[in-house]
Amino acid sequence: MNTSPSKEDIDTLLVVIIQAQDADLAISALNKLGQSVTKLPSVGGFLRRKNSMLLIGLSEGKKAAVFDVLRDTCRQRVEFIAVPLESTPLPLPAPTPINVGGATVFSLKIEHYEEI
Repeated sequence: MNTSPSKEDIDTLLVVIIQAQDADLAISALNKLGQSVTKLPSVGGFLRRKNSMLLIGLSEGKKAAVFDVLRDTCRQRVEFIAVPLESTPLPLPAPTPINVGGATVFSLKIEHYEEI
């Protein structure tokens, strides 16, 4: 039985950016929902860390379930970056905590698409 939506059913494209270490768990959970996912590797602009970009075509009514899965599988973490201390004779790096992770989701309405 094919549980993926037919092309007439897809009306939204989600572009989801998550940390690479969360990708496998998120994709597995989305597949259990019967949701197809395309994964593309990417790199963050600020910390230059590995990310994954997920492309998810949705039919109406599945958005809430997909967001619940993303909330459960893509967690935020505290990481430390080295920032040089000012006004010191030597540039000693000080560990500075920053929050990373979670999911950044862009939702795009689909008017038309074709498979060629």
